Amino acid sequence: MSFLRKPAVIFGTINLSVIFGSTYLLRSWHVHNLEEHEARMDESEGTLRGHIGLIEEALDRIEGTATEANRGKKTFLISCGRAPIIVLFNVNQSQPPTLPRPDLDALGVSYRRIPILSIGRDIYCDTRLILEKLEERFPNGALSATEGDQKAVEKLLEKWTMDGGVFLRASQLIPAEMPLLKDPKFIKDREDYTARSWAKVDLEKTRPEALAEMRDMFNFLETTLLADGREWILRTERPSLADIESIWPMHWLADLKGALPANIISSKQYPKVFAWIGRFKNAIASARSKHPKPSSLQGADAVKRITMADFAEPEGDIDEVDPLGLKKDQTVQVHPIDTGFRHVDQGRLVSLTMKEIVLESPTKDGTSVTRLHFPRHGFRVYGARDGTNAKL
Repeated sequence: MSFLRKPAVIFGTINLSVIFGSTYLLRSWHVHNLEEHEARMDESEGTLRGHIGLIEEALDRIEGTATEANRGKKTFLISCGRAPIIVLFNVNQSQPPTLPRPDLDALGVSYRRIPILSIGRDIYCDTRLILEKLEERFPNGALSATEGDQKAVEKLLEKWTMDGGVFLRASQLIPAEMPLLKDPKFIKDREDYTARSWAKVDLEKTRPEALAEMRDMFNFLETTLLADGREWILRTERPSLADIESIWPMHWLADLKGALPANIISSKQYPKVFAWIGRFKNAIASARSKHPKPSSLQGADAVKRITMADFAEPEGDIDEVDPLGLKKDQTVQVHPIDTGFRHVDQGRLVSLTMKEIVLESPTKDGTSVTRLHFPRHGFRVYGARDGTNAKL
């Protein structure tokens, strides 16, 4: 699965930009109406959106001595709600919740899931990788575990929510009466994204089974990790990455009207889980309240800030014993293997490790290049079939 993200111009020279997407966990936009709730289902990358305030709080702790002028250099690009918003620190810009997304196109990014994180011209795709990069870059404000056994719990919860099917089942509980599910454009977009039918009759067929699975998931948390009355998963003083990795599907469903029947899943059956969700909401609200309301920025200006920046990381190397046998500078193609796999990125392979794929790709106008970073897990990389650098 996936989790938090956000950009900033760091150390006075690096543009840190996050393009967050029409997803379901960004609280401030997510409470107004059912339509907005549905738009937030844009991607499995929901964790990040809903918990952006916690990252902001961590950054403020790290940069506690920063001046207001320095803070003005931070860049945050975010998309959320029915009209995704690109935010530049305290600046925003609206984009459509469905494809096409012109600003991503301008950056030469075919990957369709959002959010993405840009630190200078290094663009990070998938919230799992984004979280890792943020934790590495801001260790003093890290939310991840430090002990081996706690790291294992954290990683297993990440795998559980995404690879274990929690997110899939949560998405199948979207009420078929949602306004967006009556929009042919939205339905077509989601069918492209998931490669499955979003027709009302098909959604209704999967709901009972999905509800049974989600009840089991609530029961698992109620009777194991939260059974002893702890406030947070790892008994920390505040939410940690383990909480974020596990709470986001439940957090979203609990506020999605009509998703969870009260006689099956509610605070009555699962009081500890719902109390945990309540504490988490309060933590997010507290963190977000400390940050200014965004003003406006044109998308072209955001793209310009990214493409004119330096790279944040060196090229890196190719693992000589990697089983795929790919070579540095080889033209490769990359795409997710679960959802959004019809959208393929292509470029020059600059790095391939156990954890990460990095390729260099031109912007749409050909005046600059960016480096696209993908996690190894959940993504496929292979030599380009036609040997060209054309975008697919």
